[in-house]
Amino acid sequence: METMTATSERTPANTVAPAAETPRERAARYVWAGTRIALGWIFLWAFLDKAFGLGHGTEPKNAWINGGSPTKGFLTFGAAGPVKGVYNDIAGATWADWLFMIGLAGLGVALLLGIGMRIAAVTGDLLLVLMWTAVLPPENNLFMDDHLIYAAVLAGLALVGAGNTLGLGRTWANLPIVRKFGWLR
Repeated sequence: METMTATSERTPANTVAPAAETPRERAARYVWAGTRIALGWIFLWAFLDKAFGLGHGTEPKNAWINGGSPTKGFLTFGAAGPVKGVYNDIAGATWADWLFMIGLAGLGVALLLGIGMRIAAVTGDLLLVLMWTAVLPPENNLFMDDHLIYAAVLAGLALVGAGNTLGLGRTWANLPIVRKFGWLR
């Protein structure tokens, strides 16, 4: 006759009850969530200012909706270093403007809502590394600048599930399509 322990009768042997969250862990969740929201606002604000010329970085006359190009000025006059020619060649191209603006808007919305964090981290890291290569070497350091720091933060946000706190990450993860395709988380 086989004997069972009290524990194995209640739960499978490979299941562990979740530990209670410590105040430090709770604080860390909220710090990551706040960081996610702040970074999301940086991306969304860049989109809004370039799209509508809100006068902070983009004058109204240069707004995308007024026929301005969100990539032309910087990629023409601001690019430097070994890949300057590549960026000069794509400056103002319609496809580059659209990809850049879709990227800014998508990242901003995803981060603010806490959804699609894996996609946001991968695509955001790609965008940030490309922006970093546009100004090599960085002005104040041999290789490090804020683009690489933001890229690391994006990766961290996805790894810690920052969309689940003060965001819609859990709801998003339970959507049938997201459950089917885990990379959408």
